[in-house]
Amino acid sequence: MYHSSTFFDLLLLASATVILSLLIFLNYIRASRSKPSLPPGPRGYPFIGNVFDMPSCREWETFTEWGRRYGPITYINLAGEPFVILNSLDTTLNMLDAKSSIYSDRPTFPMLGETMGWDRGLVLSHYGERFRSFRRLLHRFMGTRAAVSQHHDVITRETHRFLVRLLASPGNLSSICGGAVVLDLVYGYKVKDHNDELVHIAEVASLEFSCAATPGAFLVDSLPFLRHFPEWFPGTGWKKLGREWRADTYKVVDTPFDYVQQRRVGFTAIEEGMSEHDADILKWAAVSIYFGEWRGSDTMVSSTSTFILAMTLYPDVMKKAQAELDAVVGSHKLPTFENSDRLPYLHALLKEVLRWAPVTPFGGHHRLMQDDIQDGHLIPEGTAVIVNMWGLLHDENIYSRPMVFDPERMHLADASLFMYIAMILAVFDITKAVDDCGRIIETKAEFTSGLVSHPAPFRCSIKPRSLEAVSLIREANLMEG
Repeated sequence: MYHSSTFFDLLLLASATVILSLLIFLNYIRASRSKPSLPPGPRGYPFIGNVFDMPSCREWETFTEWGRRYGPITYINLAGEPFVILNSLDTTLNMLDAKSSIYSDRPTFPMLGETMGWDRGLVLSHYGERFRSFRRLLHRFMGTRAAVSQHHDVITRETHRFLVRLLASPGNLSSICGGAVVLDLVYGYKVKDHNDELVHIAEVASLEFSCAATPGAFLVDSLPFLRHFPEWFPGTGWKKLGREWRADTYKVVDTPFDYVQQRRVGFTAIEEGMSEHDADILKWAAVSIYFGEWRGSDTMVSSTSTFILAMTLYPDVMKKAQAELDAVVGSHKLPTFENSDRLPYLHALLKEVLRWAPVTPFGGHHRLMQDDIQDGHLIPEGTAVIVNMWGLLHDENIYSRPMVFDPERMHLADASLFMYIAMILAVFDITKAVDDCGRIIETKAEFTSGLVSHPAPFRCSIKPRSLEAVSLIREANLMEG
């Protein structure tokens, strides 16, 4: 009797266990089916995910192809680190604009941020009080038209100086010094025409920044656990390079800032009684203007070079813009900001420069601060978000013939670049170059990879439109003193 009862109890317990397990399993299946799936993307490998799928050059082309294949949101996994790449304007606005409160953080980049020190600036600053302090300072400096209008005199003066350099050396596009305007406005520093120390420091740091910010450039950004390994461990060679680049980072941060404090001029002059914390915010805000998304030095050089390339390839566009300038300004003086509202085609041309070859082919990185559901897909907390700006600006659903340079479809843009373009077109003709036998050298629209994309080296001919144009350039430079 005892043994029969025990057997029955065990059978009952086993049956209950099986039924309970089955219910749990069915509930798991039901929950799994109702839970949103991750966005589609290339199939990765175990543990490392899509590390080997990340492109090392012309990243925007791969991202655009993924957009065609997988849709507006592409999901990739870099050794456990989730990334999404956005290839749709509507989706980008729905996520980064409409839900900015949860997408305003920045991901952590071991090389660019922790190792090189750029995590102290705006570009990689995590969402919080420091980030908000940066935004307040930058808005005050150049966040409105009224604020920018206060800088028109400096922009005009530096553009006049550029015209003189271009007249003296028309084949040398390195004479473009977009950083001159920013260095003057932010630090009160006047750039020398040749071998300027601050320009050199900025160019070195900018090149290193751009290299380190390129997705997939350093293995540690795809495999963050490598940062905990000793320097003798294979795959950690980035540590020594990162220390060297960190020195260049602090050189570009500290050198112009110290110049300001010695002379008490410029946007970054420390005010009486300012705390050490506020002074640090001011110092890094200044560098953020120079390097960040505020059209600093490298981006200005790229945009102006792209404009010259476009004029070389599309002479009819150049002639139409020059005709508008001649009609509004005349040939006896240089254009000014007062002429701006009467030059709609020039504004359209400028905007098309920025669309045709975006300076930053993939926009700044964002990081999701909590789980989100977008287009029926789960975007997990901590996901890094990259906007494929090149893809958005070459979307055939928005732009007909997106690879063609066509100002007829565009509108308004940036003040500094506007003045560069207006004055160049007012006094110079840009055409294809010819070789020693007089044969035309064909030019192609090719661009470098990286965070900031530049036109690949190309040859062109830049000549004054007339003797009167030469006189205008020289007179303007003399007036600036």
